[in-house]
Amino acid sequence: MTTFTIQPESKTRLDELLRKELPVLTKLEISNSKIRRLIMAGCIRVNGKEVRIPSYTVFAGSKVEAFVDTEKMLYEKQADDVQFEVTPDSVLYEDEYLIFINKPTRFPTEKTIVTDRDNLHDAVVRYLWSKNPSLRNPPYVGIMHRLDRETSGVILFTKKRDVNKAIFDMFDSSKLDLSDSKFDISGNPDKQKRPVTKTYVAAVKDSASIKNDFTVKNYLGRITSKSAGCKWGEVSEKNGGVIAVTEFKVLKRENGLCYLECHPVTGRTHQIRIHLSGRGCPIVGDSLYGGTKAERLCLHAKSLELKHPVSGEQLFVSAEFDF
Repeated sequence: MTTFTIQPESKTRLDELLRKELPVLTKLEISNSKIRRLIMAGCIRVNGKEVRIPSYTVFAGSKVEAFVDTEKMLYEKQADDVQFEVTPDSVLYEDEYLIFINKPTRFPTEKTIVTDRDNLHDAVVRYLWSKNPSLRNPPYVGIMHRLDRETSGVILFTKKRDVNKAIFDMFDSSKLDLSDSKFDISGNPDKQKRPVTKTYVAAVKDSASIKNDFTVKNYLGRITSKSAGCKWGEVSEKNGGVIAVTEFKVLKRENGLCYLECHPVTGRTHQIRIHLSGRGCPIVGDSLYGGTKAERLCLHAKSLELKHPVSGEQLFVSAEFDF
């Protein structure tokens, strides 16, 4: 992984700047689609902040960093995605404002750098359109949070734009006071501090070193060493790391595995996976972070609990794991 630094001389769009400068710096032919892929994959920082919006405005004198694996730039990975269509059985809750889906493993949440690749967002659009085929245009579906491609379980989409801000604010962990070294995992979290309670289940190899409950708190960011590839990991705050907190509690131990209930207080990329790997107990099936080989990544978003943005009703939506 090589870091290329660009300082624009005038105001411009991020994708246009990269189209002009990256081929010169890398000495590679880079198509417009690959530029977009780099941006949407989180490989670009502007003044130290990750930017995933191709049309993002960059001002003169800004520091733009591109993290590029030049050896793999022209290589297209063939994904082993599952085929999936949203059906009434996979809809966990729906009203005129929100829809919760039970996402399968090995299926992307949203469009990726491969433009014709299917994804859950498009599948939800197709499902809602099939329920109301008289619509001239596809129905609106808003993405408020994401699950990794390999992670299964509960995910929320909005059906109307006017609830987006309320939902976004609920998921925005930047407004939380994260100064405490210990957070409540008793089952009765402080709803004022955490307007959304996210619960995951992960399976790891059992070990006597795994306590019945523990909390991991550190700073995470993209690892840019040549051998790291697309991994994320612990990065100091000084070097651009952002605070990440996850609470863990043992659910059960059986057949050599330990099943952990995971409560991410923040929502960083690969957060649960990195925190468990860093504690010496990587998730089963997580080849990226040192987990033992398995048919799937054993990480499941079990439930979401939040207040309905319109009615104020407390919603609890869950889906059982099957690993």
